[in-house]
Amino acid sequence: MTVARSLLLFLLAAVAEIGGAWLVWQGVREQRGLLFVAAGVLALAGYGFVAAFQPDPHFGRVLAAYGGVFVAGSLGWAVLLDGFRPDRYDLAGATVCLLGVAIIMYGPRG
Repeated sequence: MTVARSLLLFLLAAVAEIGGAWLVWQGVREQRGLLFVAAGVLALAGYGFVAAFQPDPHFGRVLAAYGGVFVAGSLGWAVLLDGFRPDRYDLAGATVCLLGVAIIMYGPRG
């Protein structure tokens, strides 16, 4: 159950951080206005809270592993919302990052 909870928290953190950054981008770069920027700032703040609920007590480990989730999640977000088509190197890199997440967070500890 702990791994499932951790994975769900990583997913929620990715939506909050990537979504927040995307909203700020839309507000500033695409000139959609301050409401987009404000919503993005709130989502980015939410990311910090979600990350704090990871079951592992080590901040550095959680944030290092989340980096891999962020890489893969950013590509997924781009596919779903921006029409981005990743190439094989994007997919290979994301796979390596997710493998790193698995090793860092869920590898056996002795």
